[in-house]
Amino acid sequence: MEQELIRLLDEDLECTSCHWKKDSIVMEVRSIKNQIRCPYPYCGRPSTKVHSAYQREIQDIPFLDKQMILLFTRKMFCKNPGCEHKTFDFVAPNGKKTKRLVKRILITSIKMSSVSASYLLKTEAVQAGKSRICDLLKKMPEIADKSFVKKVCVDDFAFRKRYTYGTVMVDLDSHRIIDIIDSRETKQVENWLLAYPNLEVISRDGAQAYASAASRSHPEALQVSDRFHLLKNLSDSIEKYLYRLLPSRLSIPTGSPECQALYDTRNRGERIRFAQKKRSEGTTVNDIALLLHSSTSTILKYLAIPKDQIPESRENARERQYIRSMKNKQDKMEGVRTLYIQGHAIDEITRLTGHTSLMVKNYLKEDYPVTNGNYDQRRPGKLTPYEKVVIQMRSQGITYREIHECICRQGYTGTIASLRVFMQKERTHQKSISKNRSAAVEYIPRKCLCQLLYHKLEDVKGMTQDQYEEALKKYPIFGQVYSLLKEFHRIVFSKHDEELDTWINSAEKLQIEELNPYINGLKNDISAVKNSIKYPYNNGLAEGSVNKIKLIKRVMYGRNSFLLLKAKLLLNEFYYQIN
Repeated sequence: MEQELIRLLDEDLECTSCHWKKDSIVMEVRSIKNQIRCPYPYCGRPSTKVHSAYQREIQDIPFLDKQMILLFTRKMFCKNPGCEHKTFDFVAPNGKKTKRLVKRILITSIKMSSVSASYLLKTEAVQAGKSRICDLLKKMPEIADKSFVKKVCVDDFAFRKRYTYGTVMVDLDSHRIIDIIDSRETKQVENWLLAYPNLEVISRDGAQAYASAASRSHPEALQVSDRFHLLKNLSDSIEKYLYRLLPSRLSIPTGSPECQALYDTRNRGERIRFAQKKRSEGTTVNDIALLLHSSTSTILKYLAIPKDQIPESRENARERQYIRSMKNKQDKMEGVRTLYIQGHAIDEITRLTGHTSLMVKNYLKEDYPVTNGNYDQRRPGKLTPYEKVVIQMRSQGITYREIHECICRQGYTGTIASLRVFMQKERTHQKSISKNRSAAVEYIPRKCLCQLLYHKLEDVKGMTQDQYEEALKKYPIFGQVYSLLKEFHRIVFSKHDEELDTWINSAEKLQIEELNPYINGLKNDISAVKNSIKYPYNNGLAEGSVNKIKLIKRVMYGRNSFLLLKAKLLLNEFYYQIN
C-alpha cells in the first residue's frame, strides 16, 4: 500500500521501508532512475555518478491524521566541467515539503489569514508556521501569460482611503484578475501597461491618469469609458444642483379646505380670524363650525369679537432666531457684493471679511438663497410613514386618541404625545412660510425629487403623480434636467454615438454651474465616451474585483504587505473563479 502512495507522488520513486515514529509515519524512499539531470537553472545534463548517500526529511500530505515524512537519499555529481553546480540532489534544493503539500497549504491560506491557516493546518498534522506560509505565497510565479492578454479593464482601489491607492487589472475574456500595482500615478500605470504588449481594448473610468497612461503605452488600443461612471457622475451633478436650487421641503398647493382650516388654526387668535374671514366670504355658520370642528355657539362667539380685541399671533423663540439669522446672512451677502462692486478681488474679500473663498463665490451668485433650505426639516422617525394619514384624519376632526389607535393597528409604536407635537410643528411651519398665501399647501421632501434621478416615479415613496406635476409647474427647470438625464441614459444604451453631440449642445444651453465640469469632461474624453456607446465593454468586472481585494485585506486584518496581498489575490483567482 505504501508503494502505491509513493507512486502517486512520482512514478520514478519506490518505498524501501516504512515505520512509525511518535505521531508520524516515516517512509524511506529512493529513486529508481539511473540517470538524474542537473536541475534548473543549471546545465540540465544527465548524471549517473553518485556523490554520497544520506537521509533528508521531506514533509508530505498527512495520512490518517498522522504527519507523513519521506526520507530521501543520494546526492549526484554533475559531469559537466563548465557547470557551477558540482553536486545536486534528485529532489528540489532546500525543499522541505512536497509539491502537493505546498499546494494544499496555499489553497488553505487563500481564504484566511496566515495565522489562522497555520492553526488549521496543525490540526490536520501539517507543520507550517505563519511565516513559512507567507514565504510560500510570495514565491508564487506569475500565473497569467502577458503576451496573450488583449482585452482588459482597469480601476483603482484604496490601500488607505484618501492616502494611498493601487490599480487592478481584469481580463475581459477570462473574467479573472491578472495583475495589480501599488500606484495609480500616470507614469507607473504607463510602465505597467507596457508590460502587456498585445493590448487591444482598455476599459477604464474617466480619470485623466488612466486616459494618459493608456494613450502613451498603447496609442492604437481601443479605449472605452465606463458607462456606470458616466451615468453616476451625471446624476451626482444634477443632484448637487437640485440641493442648491430647492428647499428641503417643496410646498405645492392642495385643494382641501379641511387642510387649510387645520393649518390656519394653530391657536385661538387664528381660529377667530379664520372664522371671521370665512364669514366675510359668505360661508354659513354651520359650514364654519364643520371646518373648525366646533359648535355653532362657539363660532357665533368668534364672530362677535371685535378685530381690535383678537389676540395677536406671536412667533416662538425658534422662529425669532431663524429670522435674525436670515437678516445676518443678508447683511453679509450685501457686504461681500459691495466690496466686489468696488473692485476688490475675491482673495482680498476673503481676507477682509474672514469668509472662505468658496463662501464668497456663493454670496456673489445672483440665485444664492438667503433662506436656510434645512430649516424645519424633520429627521425620519417612527411617525414618518404615517404623517399624511395623521394630517388627513386630524383635518376631519378625528381625535388624537382615535388617530393613535388607527395607526397603531398599522404598525405605529409611538405615543399620543408625539402626534400632538408633530401637528403643532406642522402648523407652525405651514404658517411661517405661507403668511402671504391664501391657499393651503402640502409638502414634498426634496429627497423624493432627487430619488427620481435613480428610480421611476412609481418606485418613489412619498410622492404621487399629481404632486410630481405640481412640482414641475413650480420648478420647470427640474423637468428640463430630468429629461436631460433620461435622454442621456437612452443615448448610452442606443448604440448611436452620433446623438451625443446634440445632447452636449442641449446641456450647455442650460448654463448650470454644477453641470459644466461634467460636460467639459465628456468633451476632453469624447472618443472613449463614444466607444462606450458603440461597444459592449465596461468596468463592471474591475468594480466587483475591488470587493475581493477588500475582503482579502480584512481577512489579513490590514497587516499584509503589497507582495503578500498580490500573491493571495492572484492565487485566489487561479483556484477560484467567482465572476
